[in-house]
Amino acid sequence: MPHYYTLGTIPHKRHTQFRRPDGSLYAEQLFSTEGFSSDYSLLYHHHPPTVIIHTEAPYDVSPQIAEDKMLKHRCFEGFAITPSDDFLKSRNPILVNNDCHISLAAPQQSMQDYFYKNADADEMIFVHEGSGTLHTQYGRITFSYGDYLIIPRGSIYQIEFTNAHNRLLILESFSPIRYPKRYMSKEGQLLEHAPFCERDIRGPEQLNPIDKAGDFLIKTKKRGQMYHMHYGWHPFDVVGWDGCCYPYAFSIHDFEPITGRVHQPPPVHQTFEAHNFVVCSFVPRLYDYHPQSIPAPYNHSNIDSDELLYYVDGDFMSRKHVTRGMLTLHPGGIPHGPHPGTVEKSIGAKETKELAVMIDTFHPLQLTTTALAIENKDYTMSWAE
Repeated sequence: MPHYYTLGTIPHKRHTQFRRPDGSLYAEQLFSTEGFSSDYSLLYHHHPPTVIIHTEAPYDVSPQIAEDKMLKHRCFEGFAITPSDDFLKSRNPILVNNDCHISLAAPQQSMQDYFYKNADADEMIFVHEGSGTLHTQYGRITFSYGDYLIIPRGSIYQIEFTNAHNRLLILESFSPIRYPKRYMSKEGQLLEHAPFCERDIRGPEQLNPIDKAGDFLIKTKKRGQMYHMHYGWHPFDVVGWDGCCYPYAFSIHDFEPITGRVHQPPPVHQTFEAHNFVVCSFVPRLYDYHPQSIPAPYNHSNIDSDELLYYVDGDFMSRKHVTRGMLTLHPGGIPHGPHPGTVEKSIGAKETKELAVMIDTFHPLQLTTTALAIENKDYTMSWAE
């Protein structure tokens, strides 16, 4: 849960009269992803956010499943995804289940002619390459390499990229994306032992309401269908808002690693959690300092989860032949660990510069046709060198 935040002009009391300079009422909107029983925000619009003037027939955008049962290690070359001009068309689902969809994208142009709303899922957009501005009803968030952008479901947004070279890892969560519970006090504050704090969270800024009539296309995804809905007023006409449900950014470079005398388990890298999956950040850190420690991770069995690791940058001492944007998938049920020779090689090393994002799902992932097209088929037997 993000902490309480407010921007712009709001009335002293909620659900009370709040008038424009001409005497007409601003339109109040309650925004919540879990009904009236969890986090929410209140937004105040120049005009009601309900004025639909035209709709178009929906079309299917659901992932095309290629394999739904598997028990072998897999590897995918993420940068083999072909760039595309359009942001939405550039999104390629590669691994999915009923809890989340994981996609890769290489958009080359900003969103100019439409807005986007994911009505099904919270989105986590990890920026591997590129920079720009996330424009929302809540204000603007600038982003760059290493940023996680967390966008609650139902949020209307546009992305403006600085240039054409962008690489994104996108996770859609069908439950709210939150900070791990063990990092939080019972009152909702990030605790002292957490690897990041509220100062590291970047909320929206520069709320500049646009009071403009016209034909504004909001592409809205719901249950695998894309709907084109045309609104009569610009969606970014919000003059003020407050609450605890809003988009924010967190940089992987602000994650403070937890280290110890011997190798620490993967949960020390946890950054976010949702229903049936977690997200972890592997960042540059000092290695274990026991005089006989082995820095390379021990062999381990993922009995209860599929482990997906997205390699961002740096030298990974437990893997050979790692490329930027590579993804490795180690499904629950079989052990995995360092490649041959990497354990001995790691002894005596003092630090690592690796940077990676890990997603552990507690239900099996399914492969899409796109995943098979970028698969490195030699990876499965890479421990038999």
